[in-house]
Amino acid sequence: MSHLDEIQQWLVEKHLDIAYISDFRNIAYFTGFESDPIERVLALFIFPDHEPFIFAPALEVESVKKVGWKYPVYGYLDHENPYALIKEHIDKINKNPENWAIEKGNLTVERYESIKNQYPNAKFIGDLTPIIEKEKLIKTPDEIKKLEIAGQWADFAFETGFNALKKNLSEQDIVAEIQYALMKKGIMHMSFDTIIKSGKNAADPHGAPTKDLIQPHEMVLFDLGVVYDGYISDATRTVAFGEIDDKQKDIYKVCLEAQLAAQDAVKPGIPASKLDEIARNIIDKAGYGEYFIHRLGHGMGQSEHEFPSIMEGNDMELKPGMCFSIEPGIYIPGFAGVRIEDCVHVTENGCKPFTHTSKDLKIIPIK
Repeated sequence: MSHLDEIQQWLVEKHLDIAYISDFRNIAYFTGFESDPIERVLALFIFPDHEPFIFAPALEVESVKKVGWKYPVYGYLDHENPYALIKEHIDKINKNPENWAIEKGNLTVERYESIKNQYPNAKFIGDLTPIIEKEKLIKTPDEIKKLEIAGQWADFAFETGFNALKKNLSEQDIVAEIQYALMKKGIMHMSFDTIIKSGKNAADPHGAPTKDLIQPHEMVLFDLGVVYDGYISDATRTVAFGEIDDKQKDIYKVCLEAQLAAQDAVKPGIPASKLDEIARNIIDKAGYGEYFIHRLGHGMGQSEHEFPSIMEGNDMELKPGMCFSIEPGIYIPGFAGVRIEDCVHVTENGCKPFTHTSKDLKIIPIK
């Protein structure tokens, strides 16, 4: 059964008339067509007993056809009212669809009201967000292959960044070196803004790279990933730029122990919350518990943050094909920050990481 078939079957079971998918990533998942329309309207409409159709900006229609979409695609020009045209196409199938399914986690109020203006009697009673999350939860072998290749490019990015480290370069300089090297290889998009943080700056887990020069005897955090054929990588390594002191080494040792223990514990049947507990207990016992200030991990696939969360309170049992990050961190304000992360996929008896850059503490010579 295809992904589209599963949504159609769900519509039948729930007695829903129509599904409106508005998230461009989900549209790519169901159709193979990848495009971020920005302010324009890109939509997929699925019906319980009729073929689906894509509604897209006119400038995207030919691109939709090229990906092998075998159902109708309709376009609109910028000066036209897209929702009035959408109504015309829907009315050919069902003149009064009352029971709608939407992505409550994505649909904007403006677009909700635009549909409501066309269909005043519409009831938005079906939530597609958890249904799609569950569909995406178990990755296919083809999806895992794409994630593996994206991981290989992340390893290349780490190697490039480590080799670029030298005196009188800023965090932003290292980002530029990494992304330039990737673009020369044909990798044009990062899965998120590359994070390079050094010294005390790394205590801000998701802070943006600055113009601050990277100083000798500091730890440098690299958090990065790329997009490959619609799928992403996401990994973190922390290295030392020259020799570091014993406290810095201890923070690193504890974080690595937590990351390895959690990764080694992954297997079908274990609750997601147990992995968080394993890593957190190690960091707590070492005296750094207050500095581990986020969940252990998150799902990944087409984007860097997908369902499920690997955290306390989520007792979902892991199954083969699930993909997620394992990324404990220790962030001491005014001193240093360490995070170590691999994304993995669950196998029949454990897990395999998508990135393979060594996690042993790497001391990069000062040059």
